[in-house]
Amino acid sequence: MQIDQIYTGCLAQGAYYIESEGEAVVIDPLRDIDNYLAKANRNNAQIKYVFETHFHADFVSGHMDLAKATGATIVYGPTAVPAFEAKVAVDGEKFQVGKLVFELLHTPGHTMESCCYLMYNETGKPTALFSGDTIFIGDVGRPDLAQKAANLTLEELAGLLFESIHTKILPLADDIIVYPAHGAGSACGKKLSAETTDTLGHQKASNYAMNANLSKDDFIKEVTQGLVAPPGYFPFNVQMNKQGYESIDKVIERGSKAFSANAFEAAADETEAIVIDTRKAAEFGKGFIPNSINIGIDGNFAVWVGALVKNVSLPILLVTEEGKEIEVITRLARVGFDHAIGYLKGGFEAWKQARKEFDTIVSIDATELANIYANQDTELIIDVRKKSEFDSEHILGVTNYPLDFIDANNQFFDPSKTYYIHCAGGYRSMIYTSIMRSRGYQNLINCSDGFNQLKATGLFKISAYSQQNTQL
Repeated sequence: MQIDQIYTGCLAQGAYYIESEGEAVVIDPLRDIDNYLAKANRNNAQIKYVFETHFHADFVSGHMDLAKATGATIVYGPTAVPAFEAKVAVDGEKFQVGKLVFELLHTPGHTMESCCYLMYNETGKPTALFSGDTIFIGDVGRPDLAQKAANLTLEELAGLLFESIHTKILPLADDIIVYPAHGAGSACGKKLSAETTDTLGHQKASNYAMNANLSKDDFIKEVTQGLVAPPGYFPFNVQMNKQGYESIDKVIERGSKAFSANAFEAAADETEAIVIDTRKAAEFGKGFIPNSINIGIDGNFAVWVGALVKNVSLPILLVTEEGKEIEVITRLARVGFDHAIGYLKGGFEAWKQARKEFDTIVSIDATELANIYANQDTELIIDVRKKSEFDSEHILGVTNYPLDFIDANNQFFDPSKTYYIHCAGGYRSMIYTSIMRSRGYQNLINCSDGFNQLKATGLFKISAYSQQNTQL
């Protein structure tokens, strides 16, 4: 028996490849399927099933391409209505994979079709629970993402999640290993652990939402507290996962068109494409194509594109480090942004060599910001971390405009004033500054040092620390 967790850090997503006696199953695959195929080919195994725990909102699944490539059967939980060939299983249905057996447990609450897969080993003992977004390590799936589709209230979905946990999961043995679909950083839960596996017994003892003594009313209150609006791309990904999508190979082929500087400029004008520059923040600030925005590939790139680019059908032109083009296009496709139409051949250096106009963003360090803090209106310093981070600890007197909700912030800026933007490490502050710059706000200065560095100087007044109850 072989269980491989294939964890993709930028999406905080865990897919699983399980193999026994020449047969395999893949659970919640990403859209780029080569990794799963390589594992099966290496052992001359046949992928028999693609198990989906639910219709994912935060990424486009590889279920269709994987089934097409291998002949595997796609399996969903009860109430799922996919627009393609798949098996919609019943609660308790079992599937044989080599000497292993997988039992589908219907666990509605995160979504109505949500399910877990309980794996029995070669001796018939339940040993692993692939829990999808029903339970995570330290948390449970948020119940506010499927309200419209389910025609239920937030509280009603939370109540269903309570019943699912108490009837299907808490009765299971403590030594079962939990393998969830996400870890810390995912917006599918509000406070996930950085750990990506655990024993069920430890989760019963430590996960606030799996406390057997928690009443239903208290559970509903706990899991609904601290939620914020989900990223805007979530509904589009759900629709793609339900209805189907174009092959990722075609998406990559279309996005891999190399443009000279002149052709790139013409394509931007003709298509009104958004220009995304994926270089590191420091490099971007030294020079960039006017009106382009910086979302660095070295951070949670796809998640931030999904949160900030509201239209997944918008044409995208790319500026990347040389050799990173395919990676960028692939990571966009993982979250449903299929309309990259090409990239700047030779990167930003080619733009400069063509003597094209470019822009810059001024960055300052912690000491320089401290001087401004001491001598100017503190409200001109903008903290773009999440509200939960800000509420936990922040520089006294500064303003919090979270990057997640940048569209709500335009009205608060006075174009005649200079603002100083900081985040936790310099990644988000440059994204924020570049977006606002593209909207005509010229007087924004980026702080390259993050909050912990600012705090460490001892030059700022810091609020009393408060424990975060959410990461959203």
